[in-house]
Amino acid sequence: MIPIPPVIEDVWVYLSTTPLLWLTATLAAFLAGQWLFERSGRRPLVNPVAIAVVLLIVLLKATGTTYQTYFDGAQFVHFLLGPATVALAVPLHQNFGAVRRAALPMLAALLAGSVTAVVSAVAIALAFGVSLETMRSLAPKSVTTPIAMGIAEKIGGIPSLTAVMVIITGIIGAMTVTPLMNLLRVGDWRARGFAAGVASHGIGTARAFQVNEVAGTFAGIAMALNGIATAIMAPLLISLLG
Repeated sequence: MIPIPPVIEDVWVYLSTTPLLWLTATLAAFLAGQWLFERSGRRPLVNPVAIAVVLLIVLLKATGTTYQTYFDGAQFVHFLLGPATVALAVPLHQNFGAVRRAALPMLAALLAGSVTAVVSAVAIALAFGVSLETMRSLAPKSVTTPIAMGIAEKIGGIPSLTAVMVIITGIIGAMTVTPLMNLLRVGDWRARGFAAGVASHGIGTARAFQVNEVAGTFAGIAMALNGIATAIMAPLLISLLG
């Protein structure tokens, strides 16, 4: 823990008893990340979520605040994940025709993406000789956090470790999806969005909406479908490993 001057420490003790402190800190960290993102010309590598995470980690470390204390104050943001996910139905309704026409390619991409996400995570874990418990925690890394934690708990993993890996996966996906799609010369917004949603769940979907509404719509669909597919596939694969 970094030493804090007595006066500042007294002020901090007072503020830390305020329930809205950590909610305010979370929003401020994200706004700082968003400001840097805009100032950079909206470069994907300057990801607002990644910046916010780093700022909050530094603040928690500097003040010696536990995660549970932080979460007790910032849990309203966690609560909003549900309404935000439901709100994805709006662009889905607006682009339903395009979704229906791409149903078969979407199913093929979902199967390929879901299998690759789970199998690659388990294969890398096996190659590094990690424990079975850790391997179970890594399997659902490409699924949105609430679903991933539920899957990890069901198959004998560590939900908290899964949550960390989900966030890391989402941030990496959001930062690399645009340059990667450009490098591969994939110009179809449906394909770009669906890839982002399958590989990097909610954070990737947010990034897709920043770029194009159609891409965001397909990313949201991919995120939901991949949650279902992984919930079925991960337990089957883990059962084969014992």
